[in-house]
Amino acid sequence: MRKAERLFQIIQILRRSSRPVTSSALAEELEVARRTVYRDIAHLIAQRVPIEGEAGFGYVLDPRYDMPPLMLTPEEIEAVVLGVQMVARLNDAAMRTAASDVMAKITSVMPPDLLPYIAEPAVGIRPEDIGRDAMVDTRPLRSAIREGRKLELDYRAADGTVSSRIVWPVLLGYAEAHSLLIAWCQSKQAFRHFRTERILKVEILAESIGMSRSRLRQQWQQWRDAEMRKPGRLP
Repeated sequence: MRKAERLFQIIQILRRSSRPVTSSALAEELEVARRTVYRDIAHLIAQRVPIEGEAGFGYVLDPRYDMPPLMLTPEEIEAVVLGVQMVARLNDAAMRTAASDVMAKITSVMPPDLLPYIAEPAVGIRPEDIGRDAMVDTRPLRSAIREGRKLELDYRAADGTVSSRIVWPVLLGYAEAHSLLIAWCQSKQAFRHFRTERILKVEILAESIGMSRSRLRQQWQQWRDAEMRKPGRLP
């Protein structure tokens, strides 16, 4: 964990606690040595973060303290801009809109001296690479993944055959300008990848997948790793 991330996490830990937090507890959660915690606390206090306490007693954060406005480095800003440009290539209307909204929110709180890094970034992708395929509404797919619910799909295969399937959604992945629904297919009793532009109809079922999202994803990762180890597959 980088120092900047560690300092932010210390503030978050102190913010959520109503009692003094000892250096031992901070060190354990951050997975660092206690002397690192002492140095980080001293650094925060030097930066006028209102932390009170001492080693052996614990530390508390003044509840009136609020984090400063969003501050990003030029490199971080350009990374966000590049990410938004990449999302704009996707044939996913909701994700394109969400990316634009994120950019608008960041712009609204950005100090004036950093705005040129958004308006005229030093990074970019070729305009002709921006996707122009028919838009796909992936909101029901992402909602089912978050809620751990089964989906019923009408799906058109590459040969034109249409079938109805009940699947357990794992992840919505993206490859180039296409999106793929990764799911466990009940009828095939196997994991399958479904091109979202070939999904003709989707219905979120009331029935849950019957296991935690993390467990289902773990099983998919094990299947994927086994597939990648098969002869003839590239690593």
